[in-house]
Amino acid sequence: MELKNILTHVDHTLLKQESTWEQIKAICDDGIKFNTASVCIPPSYVKECADYCGDKLAICTVIGFPNGYNTTACKVYETADAVKNGAEEIDMVINIGWLKDKRYDDILNEIKEIKKACNGKILKVIIETCLLTDEEKIKMCELVTEAGADFIKTSTGFSTAGATFQDIDLFSKNIGENVRMKAAGGIASLDDAEKFLSLGAERLGTSRIVSIAKNEEGKGY
Repeated sequence: MELKNILTHVDHTLLKQESTWEQIKAICDDGIKFNTASVCIPPSYVKECADYCGDKLAICTVIGFPNGYNTTACKVYETADAVKNGAEEIDMVINIGWLKDKRYDDILNEIKEIKKACNGKILKVIIETCLLTDEEKIKMCELVTEAGADFIKTSTGFSTAGATFQDIDLFSKNIGENVRMKAAGGIASLDDAEKFLSLGAERLGTSRIVSIAKNEEGKGY
């Protein structure tokens, strides 16, 4: 797969706690230049990014991030605020403790409430696979499908591990036909990116693929 095609699947990401506006603006410039699917940035910068990028680039942000244990009311407010500020895509974190406690109805209702607050924008549900058993991952495939979310996403990138090929393969066997997959965390090479896409991932959460593209450009690519 050509690099430019891989880039169209990338949510070009900067979520470090110390991220500054200058750094985030640079991420936006890269996203526009390399035609990435979106930039994924902190909620406090959504309005600035939306104003800066206009209709040149989709703005994605994170909700209940990275731990997921905010109340549902907080997550719903965060989501509505982000959409009002110009976010086109919302990546929410589930309450992992609720999953361990088998509070499936609470998780389902939370995703539904956040989906409603998205007001038609794309919702991706981060389940933090590195903290889950295969049975829990399969259960989340079912709940994400039932809730009507657009994507299931592997990881925040802030826990003990990121996306694995095995998890995307597992997702693909257990999600509904209207749910897409996003692999995020630790995607460090073009080989990794191609493999995730070949397994059916629609989006890749990473900053390294753009870095590779910039290096290739420097070599005259």
